[in-house]
Amino acid sequence: MRFLHTSDWHLGRSFHRVGLLGAQAAFVDHLVEAVREHEVDAVLVAGDIYDRAVPPLPAVELYDRALHRLADIGVPTVMISGNHDSARRLGFGAALIGRAGIHLRTDPAGCADPVVLADVHGDVALYGLPYLEPALVKDEFAAGRVSHEAVLGAAMDRVRADLAARAPGTRSVVLAHAFVTGGQTSDSERDITVGGVAAVPAAVFEGVDYVALGHLHGCQTINERVRYSGSPLAYSFSEAGHRKSMWLVELDAAGAVTAERVDTPVPRPLARIRGPLDTLLTDPALAGHEQSWVEATLTDPVRPEDPMARLTARFPHALSLVFAPEGREEETAGSYAQRLRGRSDQEIAEDFVAHVRGGGAASDAERAVLRAAFDDVRSDDTRQERAR
Repeated sequence: MRFLHTSDWHLGRSFHRVGLLGAQAAFVDHLVEAVREHEVDAVLVAGDIYDRAVPPLPAVELYDRALHRLADIGVPTVMISGNHDSARRLGFGAALIGRAGIHLRTDPAGCADPVVLADVHGDVALYGLPYLEPALVKDEFAAGRVSHEAVLGAAMDRVRADLAARAPGTRSVVLAHAFVTGGQTSDSERDITVGGVAAVPAAVFEGVDYVALGHLHGCQTINERVRYSGSPLAYSFSEAGHRKSMWLVELDAAGAVTAERVDTPVPRPLARIRGPLDTLLTDPALAGHEQSWVEATLTDPVRPEDPMARLTARFPHALSLVFAPEGREEETAGSYAQRLRGRSDQEIAEDFVAHVRGGGAASDAERAVLRAAFDDVRSDDTRQERAR
């Protein structure tokens, strides 16, 4: 049986204020074509369909179109809710939608109620474990501890019990949205440490043939049976090195797994460049990034004037500017009070100006403004003291 494993669509999300709805629609087009081209038996979507609990209307419309298109080609789809989704909203009408072959698994209580498909080798049971927030589901699973490992372990105990009651040779797939030990994170995943230690060991999923994971945005293999598909699009510059894709997974008659990657469309490449502004504007080696979305880290010792305007003259899609001056004097050791001891208010203020500017001492004009301000404050204090 052949599956297409994807996750973390984050419909409605932007990239540094650039709307991605068009790119997300292109991904849905690609997904549907990949299902046809590879003659997929089922689509697995491992959570974070939306980017937030109450998604914008255009994102809901795109999701609706995606479901209709998958239903129209007659390929079963199993979806779970992720930590970005509202499980109740995403699961609305699940029983009715299930009649069209779109199986939404958003209720933790139903984690051991699989979607059962069949091929010439027998049944395959697909179990959907939505994102399990420990503090909210500990009672449902009678978990001994409020932790991700405890609640996922209890959910998997139910899965294994159901699987054991089925016909011998029944193959199994689990969809889960979690942070599994060994996975590589990026800057664009929401922290799920609230409610207990986030990471769970891959051993939690022992006893099933394949685990389709969501949550981490990089496509990666924890082991041959436990994989993250990653997000189909990049959602932070930390993903600049990612190859965005889905997993095309095949289970043979004995439940052995083979998997290959199916690349997803890239709306615009990402580039992280670093150096003094003048170098970034003239270096011929950077010509290949001129049409990329760019994050530039400027290392000038003093912040240049109008850096973003000058940068976008060469890199019109520059979106992020970071300042990391080189050659700056490191702060001396000791407490903040020790570093200030013996320094006048004027000197402290001048140091602050240099710090927030990114280097370079205050100019004569700036020192004069600061001196006048302190003189006014002292004069006002003197007048008030005399008035008492």
